Amino acid sequence: MGRFHRHDDGTWHTHDHDDDHEHEHEHHHHEDVGDHSGYDTGGERIDVLEAIFDENDRKAESNRAKLDAAGVVAVNLMSSPGAGKTTLLRRTLADLADEIRCGVIEGDIATSIDADRLSGLGAQVSLLNTGAGFGGECHLDAPMVTHALEALDLDALDLVLIENVGNLVCPAEFDVGAHHKAMVFSVTEGEDKPLKYPVMFAAVEVVVVNKTDLLPYLDFDMNLFQSNLAKINPSAEIIHTCATKGDGVDEWLNWLRGVTRHGEG
Repeated sequence: MGRFHRHDDGTWHTHDHDDDHEHEHEHHHHEDVGDHSGYDTGGERIDVLEAIFDENDRKAESNRAKLDAAGVVAVNLMSSPGAGKTTLLRRTLADLADEIRCGVIEGDIATSIDADRLSGLGAQVSLLNTGAGFGGECHLDAPMVTHALEALDLDALDLVLIENVGNLVCPAEFDVGAHHKAMVFSVTEGEDKPLKYPVMFAAVEVVVVNKTDLLPYLDFDMNLFQSNLAKINPSAEIIHTCATKGDGVDEWLNWLRGVTRHGEG
């Protein structure tokens, strides 16, 4: 079965199904289960994919224009599930409450658990469940963010933090209209992840290496991780944090201050 893959610059190509190391979805293969020829990549499928991405990119540009008109900077924050995005965002909102007017678009397949954790911290929070009328997508796309932006008063904001669905694959391939892309990486995930998920690591400006308090208990080689990241994205800024304790969070806040003030300028 042919598959497609899109790069961060908008170019994309098809490749054989055997090259499956970049996708976290589980696949079960069985012999003699019928004719799969209908799944082969062909002209019709390529046309559909082009139409999907073209429409998404038009919506993304519209989202950026809406944010620009309101003087708001948006950051698309991505990670695998459990890397610590929400914990980092709780610290972020609390620490910036008196300084930067923040809004959050909280993306989850289901539940309001993370959105509830972010409430009461002085930020506007717009919950977006991708399983509620959006087909259960494992990522946010631009039309979804268009919908979520309608719930925010952009004139009362300086910064919108988009907490994408936990997934190291698809979120990096869909432009949602953000001005910047960042990711949270947990040291529990292993040093090889930049090599296994290059699209994600290549797409971001900053990698927040989280849960550093666990390093004494893990067989994790930070130098090897940073070397692997440099092979994929040599310009990526690296910030080391323990979001639960607050270690290193100031550096992340300074990065956010920088992109927000740059947007204002």
